[in-house]
Amino acid sequence: MTEIITLNNQVTMPALGLGVYQAAPEETVAAVAAALRTGYRLVDTAAAYGNEREVGRAVAESGLDRDEVFIETKIWISDYGYEETLHAFGKSAGKLGVERIDLLLLHQALPGDFDRTIEAYRALETLLADGRVRAIGVSNFMPDHLDALLAKAAVVPAVNQVEVHPYFAQPEVQRADAAREIVTQAWSPIGGITSYRDTGAGRTFDDPVITGIAAEHDRTPAQVMLRWHLQEGRSAIPKSVNPERIAANFDVFGFTLTDEELKALDALDTGVRRGPDPSDITLEAFGREIPEA
Repeated sequence: MTEIITLNNQVTMPALGLGVYQAAPEETVAAVAAALRTGYRLVDTAAAYGNEREVGRAVAESGLDRDEVFIETKIWISDYGYEETLHAFGKSAGKLGVERIDLLLLHQALPGDFDRTIEAYRALETLLADGRVRAIGVSNFMPDHLDALLAKAAVVPAVNQVEVHPYFAQPEVQRADAAREIVTQAWSPIGGITSYRDTGAGRTFDDPVITGIAAEHDRTPAQVMLRWHLQEGRSAIPKSVNPERIAANFDVFGFTLTDEELKALDALDTGVRRGPDPSDITLEAFGREIPEA
């Protein structure tokens, strides 16, 4: 059993899903299979992750009807532009082994070449109108990126996937999303990025506020953080390839955090970003070829 979010185009999406960022292709099939057996029905991947084919294989081999699994993927910046993005959809759909993708996102904004970003989003709008995707959105878009996009776009993004965890909550992005009825979806939702990219703020898993709340509920710190996201209306896509952790991360529907606990978690925000700064994304620094097959 999972909680459901209704997007701004009335498509429904599981609030909690499995992320496969940095999951090696040889690990991805088993991880997605374990997640689907556990009860996950949302899987998030991306063209740049190099594991779309393995996600599609795991879904196909699961025995579940295609409509039971919500598949989300992202177009990389190297494939931005109207015709280029239409072609990139075909690459992703082919690797996933599907005719229709449930949610298709632009992976980053290109601040220095925003016209190319606009053209890519126009392609997403075409795919949506043609029924080849069920919903469209963006990832790592800051409020100024959203403003620039919506000055030209016909369709408001359904989702904005950004770095959100207790140490970096991005309240201004969340407010900008909410004002436009865009769902904020958290990548690194349990602060896994804090474990390997230390900036002096430490690890979320060791934080005494989080561990204290976890002890009160007889839960893990990860479960507390995921519950925080869900109760505050966000989608979350924790990544793991360990079947036990995959199962534990899904076991977050049987308890409720108090208002005081939610406020205590909100107060942990350091304002320190751990991932790449969206304003620094350029083709020169981050461009890479996405293979045809």
